[in-house]
Amino acid sequence: MAKRDYYEVLGLSKGASKDEIKKAYRKLSKKYHPDINKEEGADEKFKELSEAYEVLSDDQKKVQYDQFGHAGMGQGGGFGGGFGGADFGGGFGGFEDIFSSFFGGGGSRRDPNAPRKGNDLQYQMDIDFEDAVFGADKEVTVRKQVVCDTCEGTGAKPGTKVNNCSTCHGRGQVAVEQETPFGRIRSERPCPDCGGIGKEFEETCADCHGSGIRVKNVTIEVKVPAGVDNGQQIRIAGQGEPGINGGPAGDLYVAFRVSEHPDFERDGDDIFYDLKLSFAQAALGDEIEVPTLDGRVKLTIPSGTQTGKRFRLKDKGIQNVHGYGKGDLYVTATVVTPTKMTDHQIELLREFAEIDGEELNEQNENFFEKTRRFFRGE
Repeated sequence: MAKRDYYEVLGLSKGASKDEIKKAYRKLSKKYHPDINKEEGADEKFKELSEAYEVLSDDQKKVQYDQFGHAGMGQGGGFGGGFGGADFGGGFGGFEDIFSSFFGGGGSRRDPNAPRKGNDLQYQMDIDFEDAVFGADKEVTVRKQVVCDTCEGTGAKPGTKVNNCSTCHGRGQVAVEQETPFGRIRSERPCPDCGGIGKEFEETCADCHGSGIRVKNVTIEVKVPAGVDNGQQIRIAGQGEPGINGGPAGDLYVAFRVSEHPDFERDGDDIFYDLKLSFAQAALGDEIEVPTLDGRVKLTIPSGTQTGKRFRLKDKGIQNVHGYGKGDLYVTATVVTPTKMTDHQIELLREFAEIDGEELNEQNENFFEKTRRFFRGE
C-alpha cells in the first residue's frame, strides 16, 4: 500500500511552517497515542503521524521530501531503482522521544550509553549535462568513519575480555558534587576512566585504539536520477558515519553540480537552442535539421522569419525528475548578417534596396568602395 503524503497525514497543506507542523502533530498524537486511544488501528495511525513529523520537522529531510516526495527519502526506490525508503525503526522506538518532548514523560537525562544515530555526511558530485538528463550509475569515494573491522566495533582486541568499568560500574557516568553559592550541587559527568562507554578492555584493539571506529576511504554507488537539476540532492540511507552504542548509521546526502552544455541552455525541464539563419533562409524559408537530446529532427522555417522568432518542439526537453512528463525544446531564430560579401552580392543588395524603395544615404563617392573592402575583410 502506497504511503500517504506526509502533509496530508498531518492535515496540512504543502509549505506549512515549522510551528504549524508541530501544533498539528501535537494535537493528533494526543488523539491517537496508543497509551490514550485503545481503538483498533490507533497505533498504526500514531506511527504514520510520527513518521510524517519525523521528516517534516527536520529541515534537511523536509527539503528533500518537498523536492522528491517519498522517493527522496532513501536508497532503494524512487529514482528507477537504488533509492529506497527511509528506515524509521520498528515499533515506537525514536517516536516516543518526540512524544515525550511535547508532553513530558520523564524529564530524565538521556542515557549516555543509549543507541544513537550516526552523523549525516554531505558530498558534492560534479556530473555532465547528459548524465543529469538521462541518469547514470556513478561511484563516489568518501573519507569517513567506519566500524573497525578488526574488533567489529567493540574496541577490544579480538579474543580478550570486556568488563564493566570498575569506576562507574558500566553506567558511563560518575556523580560529582560541587560547592556553589546556592549550596552543594550533585551532577553527573562522563566517567574519566572509561570515557563514558562504561567498559574496560583487557587489551584494546591495536587498529582503532579502543574507539571501535576507524577512518578510511569508502567507495559508494550512486544512482543519478534522470532529470536531476543543478543544486538538487538525494539521500543514501545508512551511508553516513556509524551509529553510537549500536545505533543506526547516518545518511549520505549527495548534491549535484551539473556542467553546462555547449549548445543547450536549461530552465527547469525545458531546454533552449539558438538557431542561426542566413538572410536567404529567413527571407525565403527553409527546412533544416536541429539538434535535440534524442538526435537531430527537421524543423520548417517559414518565409519572413525574424530574429527572435521562437519555435516550440513539444516533449523534446528533459524528463521531470518526479516522473511528471517531459519539458519542451525552444528553438530561437537569429538572423546572421554576413561579414564578407563579393562584389556581385553587394550589387544585388543595392538592387534589392532600390526595388524595395530604400534610399541609401551615401556619404561620399567612395562609399561603395569602402563597403566592398569592409565585406571583403580588407
